[in-house]
Amino acid sequence: MDLSLDKLLADKANLERILDSLMEGIIAHDKQRRILYFNREAERLTGYTRNEVVGRDCHQVFGSPFCGARCSFCGGAPNTWTQVSYPVNIVARGGEARRIEMSVTGMTDEKGCFVGVLAAFRDVTDLIGLQIRLGQLTGFAGIIGQDQKMLQIYEQIRDLATNDYPVHVTGETGTGKELVAAAIHNESRRGGGPFVPINCAALPEGVLESELFGHVKGAFSGAIRNKKGRFELADGGTIFLDEVSDLPKSVQAKLLRVLQEGTFERVGGEETVSVNVRLISATNRDLKREVERKNFRDDLYYRLNVVPIHLPPLRERKNDIPLLVQHFLEQAAEDGEKSAGISKEAVAVMLDYAWPGNVRELQNAIYFALFKAKGSVIRPRHLPMELRDQRPRRGPDRKLNVDAVRAALERTGGNKAKAARVLGVGRATLYRFLGEAGVVL
Repeated sequence: MDLSLDKLLADKANLERILDSLMEGIIAHDKQRRILYFNREAERLTGYTRNEVVGRDCHQVFGSPFCGARCSFCGGAPNTWTQVSYPVNIVARGGEARRIEMSVTGMTDEKGCFVGVLAAFRDVTDLIGLQIRLGQLTGFAGIIGQDQKMLQIYEQIRDLATNDYPVHVTGETGTGKELVAAAIHNESRRGGGPFVPINCAALPEGVLESELFGHVKGAFSGAIRNKKGRFELADGGTIFLDEVSDLPKSVQAKLLRVLQEGTFERVGGEETVSVNVRLISATNRDLKREVERKNFRDDLYYRLNVVPIHLPPLRERKNDIPLLVQHFLEQAAEDGEKSAGISKEAVAVMLDYAWPGNVRELQNAIYFALFKAKGSVIRPRHLPMELRDQRPRRGPDRKLNVDAVRAALERTGGNKAKAARVLGVGRATLYRFLGEAGVVL
């Protein structure tokens, strides 16, 4: 390195000027979370000045961990550090919600000992918002979809990132309610903390109360030790109650108290337990109707349904099917399931299907097709029977035979969509026939 440049960088004032010129926020703190440096972009993004933060505990300055539940210094400083990157949603001093991309690097002294961290972060709030508005996102927070209905859900998830309001997710079985709940958790400041799901319909009443709130030794036959419930396990994070409409009335009353006061007692216990959790619930039923039928407490309903999110069934967002198919094929490839891809004919059959089991059924159909195709291109004949036989073999289907299909394709120059119109059948019907008849073009 040139000696003059080396001297320039060694000068603290010059180094600060360089860091202040960056388009990224820079914050550094030692192992005791004492802030050592805070550049000009960090001031702009957070609303705090350098004089207000330098020399102070990071948590005290911002009122809570800057990185939320992803903070690695909450329970004491780590001994070593591996560079990490993650998204964080923060609230600036003026109350503005910002989504930032954070990259945290460890700092060492001249002996190579870990002494603190340096974090670089940039504001991507406007970028994400613009991508959502323009429909450029094919997925968000682990959810796949580009349909306008899904883009609206992405915006809701983003808006929920900076608060702890209870959320109630509705939608048919298989639409991905738990996936949305996990996305809300991961995008929030609780991301990195525990996400604890429980299916309320899968457990009988006696077991369910113990699973949710824990029990003490001797509370009932088989209670040989104290056990924490899901609410205690979710402390500092999020609990997800799926099929919440199946909660028995006795448990509903106890859940209402947790929402109101953040406290409960374990089954058979007298000690009051306090927890700090965000609650997300879900059901495939009309919870309001369950209230009208006296099956669900109205006061609990209003506590749960603060922010409602409705997931559309797959039949109402069929344009997302090709994206989901590709996603599941890539997932299978990561698990070692080789595939040569999927034919347009097979995708067309999928687009023609109603998908009563929604995204979960689509995923299972892809896994079935991979098994049948044995590494070759997935064609209509490899799809589950219910997809291939979704229409009765009558009417227009009788028009299809190999000679007629070949003639139509020759007439249209091989254009299958035009050939289907010539034959008087749907495009998916033609694709299905080509796949099952094994017609070589």
